[in-house]
Amino acid sequence: MTLRILVLGAGATGGYFGGRLAQAAQQGKADVDVRFLVRPARAERLRRDGLRVRTPDGGFALPVHALLHTELEPVHDLVLLSCKAYDLESSILAVYPGLHRDTLVLPLLNGLAHFERLDREFGAARVVGGCCHIAGRLAPDGAVEQLTALERITFGARPANAAHAGAVLAALEAAFRATPVGVKHSADVLQDIWDKFVMLATLAGMTCLMRAAVGDIAATDDGRALTLRMLDECLAAARHAGHPMAPEVRDATAAMLTSKGSAFSASMLRDLEGGGPTEGAHIVGDMLARARAAGSDAAMLASAWTHLQARDARVARERGSA
Repeated sequence: MTLRILVLGAGATGGYFGGRLAQAAQQGKADVDVRFLVRPARAERLRRDGLRVRTPDGGFALPVHALLHTELEPVHDLVLLSCKAYDLESSILAVYPGLHRDTLVLPLLNGLAHFERLDREFGAARVVGGCCHIAGRLAPDGAVEQLTALERITFGARPANAAHAGAVLAALEAAFRATPVGVKHSADVLQDIWDKFVMLATLAGMTCLMRAAVGDIAATDDGRALTLRMLDECLAAARHAGHPMAPEVRDATAAMLTSKGSAFSASMLRDLEGGGPTEGAHIVGDMLARARAAGSDAAMLASAWTHLQARDARVARERGSA
């Protein structure tokens, strides 16, 4: 049976992972029907040029099925929600016409705060767990650019999910196995999401606070110690929530975040320096609240969140006086 997938957006995340599934389907390797829900300008470009993806080893281009909100029908088995946190409300409204009563929603947003909102809207039975790892961007010419070789998606059923979630996710796993994407159908997806949340909150908090990449921070006198202090604050939040990071994962995360010479930085830093909205509240602010609930003073997270808030306040003030 063909798995009908609606991908919200065709940017760095949705365009890449949805594009790989569409590529496998067109090659006859996966039994999926992939459609992209996009805004009018993006739909026009996709219909004219197809979906173009540039990767470190070359890339691919293919025609895809692009849809507008007004063209949706309630026929999809799974919605891949690949929006930014600040677009969550509009994304919820956008996908509604494409859902039937058994449609599952797989959010690939960073962090955890979105689950409460999605559970309220769609019911916890329909919202499965997931996260992804990819460094990418939407280039000015409309192509999706994968910036590093990292490409991994993780998903799994949450405790309150409907009985059919397992079969749908098994079909999704089979489809991704026909692509170059690293895929994990997790038996404990909440732990995987927490592991990424801890890493990302530290990465985003430090690179935004210092306005520099991991290697630049590690090259300073106190950068490594400050990074590890912020990591410990995030780890305390994870332990308090019942999802402690395994020692080997913690060591690998610490090494990655303190690697001298590394150009690794959070996409939030690019958003911050580009003058656009960020996911600061959803990532750093939410982790700060969870760390404080765990009893941590969370001084590093507090500094990072203050930095992000102050930037937003300055932008608002300067725009108001312009």
